[in-house]
Amino acid sequence: MPLHHAVLALLTEGPSHGYELKGRFEETIGPQWGGLNIGHLYQILDRLVRDSFVTRSQVAQSDRPDKTLYSLTASGQDELQEWATSAWVRTGGFRDELFLKLVGASSLGPDALDAFIAAQSRSYLAELAGLTRLRRSHTGAPLVALLIDAAIAHTKADLQLVEGAAERLAPLGEGSARAATRADVPDQAAEQLG
Repeated sequence: MPLHHAVLALLTEGPSHGYELKGRFEETIGPQWGGLNIGHLYQILDRLVRDSFVTRSQVAQSDRPDKTLYSLTASGQDELQEWATSAWVRTGGFRDELFLKLVGASSLGPDALDAFIAAQSRSYLAELAGLTRLRRSHTGAPLVALLIDAAIAHTKADLQLVEGAAERLAPLGEGSARAATRADVPDQAAEQLG
């Protein structure tokens, strides 16, 4: 339930209504996670209320409908503490569509494998360039910068994996995919690759 726990973490800042929580989520985590659908957020809040981790109260407004405020309970604080301080363990194995694509491309022969590896490498390089630009624009937000740094590290690792796949799967197809990987590195991404 990572999104549930993220909402609990946001509520440690004090009582909030749904759109405040959505805004804070997107400001803090959004650059890498993406937007949070308000309908999904309200489903999460309903479950947190049901589980007694959050309370819901109405605040009257003179010129608009009543506002619903959500507050963290003591058991919600305990749940967050337990979740946030325990190690994260990957469950269900390591699943990545990249491996399925490699299986598919290699089954189609050397040209398909070369084409996929070259296309995927270009995609990762473009992603690195975009992340590098994004990182420069978030220097004043340490948590957001950390999330972007993590995305950069993951993307670099994925690029290295693809380059390694080009070498390791060479017996399945001889071609130029490996040569196309770093040759097209944009200057910004080249800095990140070190």
